[in-house]
Amino acid sequence: MFIQVLKSKIHRAKVTQADLNYIGSITIDEDLMDASNLIEGEKVQIVNVNNGERFETYVIKGDRKSGTICLNGPAARKVAVDDIIIIISYATMEFEEAKAFKPRLVFPDENNRLID
Repeated sequence: MFIQVLKSKIHRAKVTQADLNYIGSITIDEDLMDASNLIEGEKVQIVNVNNGERFETYVIKGDRKSGTICLNGPAARKVAVDDIIIIISYATMEFEEAKAFKPRLVFPDENNRLID
């Protein structure tokens, strides 16, 4: 049996930009991507803490150490700059493998920087 489990989470990141006229996606600082084990093109769920919106998009690599969290295209209508969001990815795996799997959880500071 296969199940879906939490793979990666960036918890309470601050939206730094919203670009309605850009190709749809979310741009994430590459440092945050690495820390959370996200890759470019990966499907993610976005949960907006400020307004309760939930939607899916895919990841685009942002400049390293920039703190960038930018919602692009139609997703830009679901957020406002300075909103707090949670970025979540899931993985499908065998039930027994899932029992031992440990997701990558990242809790950035108020500027979307990694906390040591």
